[in-house]
Amino acid sequence: MSSFINAVKGLPVLAGCVMAAASYPAKPADLTTPVQQRLAINGANAISVGWNTYEQLSNPCVQYGTSSDSLTLQACSTNSITYPTSRTWSNAVTLTGLAPATTYYYKIVSTNSSIEHFFSPRTAGDKTPFTMSAVIDLGVYGADGYTISMDATKRDTIPTIQPALNHTTIGRLATNIDDYELVVHPGDFAYADDWFEKPKNLLDGLNAYEAILEQFYDQLAPIAGRKAYMASPGNHEADCEELDYTTGLCPTGQKNFTDFMNRFGNTMPTAFGSTSSNSTAKVLANKAQQLAKPPFWYSFEYGMVHVTMFDTETDFANAPDGPDGSAGLNGGPFGTANQQLEFLEADLASVDRSVTPWLVVGGHRPWYSTGGSGNICSPCQKAFEPLLYKYGVDLAIFGHVHNSQRFVPTNNSVADPAEMNNPKAPMYIVAGGAGNIEGLSSVGSNVSFNAFAYASDFSYATVSFKDANNMQVDFIRSSTGEVLDSSVLYKAHSQSFVVQ
Repeated sequence: MSSFINAVKGLPVLAGCVMAAASYPAKPADLTTPVQQRLAINGANAISVGWNTYEQLSNPCVQYGTSSDSLTLQACSTNSITYPTSRTWSNAVTLTGLAPATTYYYKIVSTNSSIEHFFSPRTAGDKTPFTMSAVIDLGVYGADGYTISMDATKRDTIPTIQPALNHTTIGRLATNIDDYELVVHPGDFAYADDWFEKPKNLLDGLNAYEAILEQFYDQLAPIAGRKAYMASPGNHEADCEELDYTTGLCPTGQKNFTDFMNRFGNTMPTAFGSTSSNSTAKVLANKAQQLAKPPFWYSFEYGMVHVTMFDTETDFANAPDGPDGSAGLNGGPFGTANQQLEFLEADLASVDRSVTPWLVVGGHRPWYSTGGSGNICSPCQKAFEPLLYKYGVDLAIFGHVHNSQRFVPTNNSVADPAEMNNPKAPMYIVAGGAGNIEGLSSVGSNVSFNAFAYASDFSYATVSFKDANNMQVDFIRSSTGEVLDSSVLYKAHSQSFVVQ
């Protein structure tokens, strides 16, 4: 470790003597051209549109409407921000007052942009069945990331998808674009901090890091620019360098989740005002709004589900990426003492199951996993699991381990005797097999309450809300689209408010 760190310390000197090897995408001639587009649910009847440009915009604007021929509405902002090592500016505009469950067309204002479309959020309490995808630990594809064999003759249904991405998770999300309505991605995007894995980058880590981010978010844009793409942090967002105790080697702008905050900070929501008739629920939801810290912890509602995203990296006792944390990444804190846990309790307690029967949470580091204790986050379990059980969370989605896993409902490492038939404990899944430069994690040793584990190929999960009582989780093999595992959780949801 020390020899590597000493070598990296010397890289800036060497970098000045050689040609930069970073694989930056070409800049467009029109520097206002939108790239790296991304959508997010930003409130009831609201969608945020985020994108990057190669120059700062004084007044980022989006035109939109319910017909591609008549974009009669326009929303603008002053949100155009960057950081010292970035070549681009992150822009964000929020479109409000949208009719629910409606196809809208939008065009980011530029002389070089196209008309795209999205499906506006379903109103909380809408019992129409729908599916969301869970994609975690997804890295850049190609010379700076991972590669797989593919059938180059096959094209996706989205014409702008890069052909090389066929038979990857992004390619499958493109092929299945009409099968899901939103995506949750709790952590680990791009893997820019693994720049040193490629020899060509060793003399120019600063630019290699930024080049990987630009490449990845360009690759993701055909998905994230059409579907609400809900993000929360993982360890690979923390720092320019993944190795322990190398934070000091990172330049200003490439540490402490800087790109993640710039990219998603103005697009993710806080928490929704309660639509419950219960006055206590309204007070708790308002408290959660005040305590939310997007893009680290926040919540949103969509049809039958309340989704809460939280931060397993910082802002709780012994957080692995926090100051003096076990990962040595010196991140955060991003809130005041106990703010995240106070948010989580208020938010979960506010959920009225007569309105949104399903309660789902998403975080990065799991505390249940096959493969041994090295894959679990014990401080996360201590901080979060009691709240998840107390307020009757139905499904907890995690990644970090690079494979797919499903567990029967479990609490305190003990399987719920009801299993999938109206359990009290949450059902846990790991959906970390989407594909990245580090490859897949072997299943390794198993645990008695594991029901499915797969590490033979890249994969992701879908969660289908069938009705108020039945939720289906499928794991999809990215290269073929085959269903690897399917399960249905039944919950009676007989109480409006759950406190166990």
